[in-house]
Amino acid sequence: MLQPKKTKFRKQQKGRMKGNAGRGYLLANGAFGIKSMDSAFITARQIEAARIAATRYMKREGSLWIRIFPDKPITKKPLEVRMGKGKGAVEYWAAVVKPGRMLFEIGGVDEPLAKEALRLAAQKLPVRTKYIVARDYQAD
Repeated sequence: MLQPKKTKFRKQQKGRMKGNAGRGYLLANGAFGIKSMDSAFITARQIEAARIAATRYMKREGSLWIRIFPDKPITKKPLEVRMGKGKGAVEYWAAVVKPGRMLFEIGGVDEPLAKEALRLAAQKLPVRTKYIVARDYQAD
């Protein structure tokens, strides 16, 4: 008897954020960075707010690298809509962040300036963060 052909299409689910970051947990570009201690969805607006806070404090000196990208569409149905009728429209884009993931890096500035800029950026994010300094960093 013939079996029905299985299709590749599956219902898109939000998924779970189990475990620690498998990649992106080391400093790659700058001498200072902030690392996530929690798992969460970080929206594109939150990433942008953190970027603006850090670059404004640094007065556009040095370099800032954003190590996460919001590539997950989060959908939502409008209010007071009945069940069914397909998937809702995209509400916002989010980055999936696990514990240990490097979020932002700063280079080209001295340590007190970088630490304060990253502290201001971390206040805009929905996760607990940890300040990281590169092993080979030497203050001048």
